[in-house]
Amino acid sequence: MKISSEDLPRHLSKGLGTLYVIHGEALLLAIEAADAIRTAAREAGYSERETFIAEQYFKWGELRNSAQSLSLFSSRKIIDLRIPSGKPGVEGAQALQDHCENLPPDTLTLISLPKLENTAFKSKWFTTLEQHGTVISADEVSLSALPAWIAARLKRQAQSADADTLAFLAQKVEGNLLAAFQEIQKLALLFPAGPLTFEQVKNSVMDVARYDITKLSEAMLTGDAARYVHVLDGLRAEGTATVLILWTLAEDIRALAKVSRALQHSGNMGGALREARVWGDKQKLIERAVRRFSPAFAERALRQAGQIDKLIKGLRDGDVWDELLQLGVRCARVGAR
Repeated sequence: MKISSEDLPRHLSKGLGTLYVIHGEALLLAIEAADAIRTAAREAGYSERETFIAEQYFKWGELRNSAQSLSLFSSRKIIDLRIPSGKPGVEGAQALQDHCENLPPDTLTLISLPKLENTAFKSKWFTTLEQHGTVISADEVSLSALPAWIAARLKRQAQSADADTLAFLAQKVEGNLLAAFQEIQKLALLFPAGPLTFEQVKNSVMDVARYDITKLSEAMLTGDAARYVHVLDGLRAEGTATVLILWTLAEDIRALAKVSRALQHSGNMGGALREARVWGDKQKLIERAVRRFSPAFAERALRQAGQIDKLIKGLRDGDVWDELLQLGVRCARVGAR
């Protein structure tokens, strides 16, 4: 069975299973899911818990031994297995399959994994876990879905906010669910139950957004000029090296130029992406952006990036941050209706 972390409380209210697997990159959601399962287990009489961390020299026989033995002082226990790399290896894969085929009675197994590569989902060990247990995805909340997520969290503490206030709070904690969680908890401490005003939230929330260059690139490729400006300002305040910013933007513009040219010749998007060697999550972003870009515009953007490179190297005069701003905003707005 596959469920999301948001569906877990409803699932647990119907009773406990014997095997749970948590995976995903949203650390807060993964921690909350694991805590919820352990709490439900304790309430159901699982009073013993054994924790294993499957790192490089982990002995997988310990999992088998734990499954075969119960404490003299407990009739139910939790096996809490964590695989930080998400790669159990050959021996571990077999051990997980054997464990699933012989799930011990009166034992709940909780397996925690990080964000997995696509190949892992197709592996025999993971599909076996799916067949015998409940798999919970702890995925990051997208920027567009973040206001609704915040609203749901406020509701849990009997508070609410209007759409503009939720959007403001989402922007302030962009991409950082742990920071959002902390700020929401702070609002519960500062203000009573009921509606929150924009001024209350504005005055209490710090700018805890975690800026990184990939978000800057994402804003440029999705055509979100306002977000591009916001993230660039954050990177500047944090002292991010301009050469790293330029390199990331130039690589994406170069990919757009290659895809745009290939698409013009063949008309086949899949072939154009492969020819430009665009893989993984970047495919969707490039595929969306290239519909706005012409080969000629992409070439002009690359030339502008070349001028910024000279500026960074001290070969010409100017304000590098201003030119990075102009480059990104032009690319974000090209083709906009």
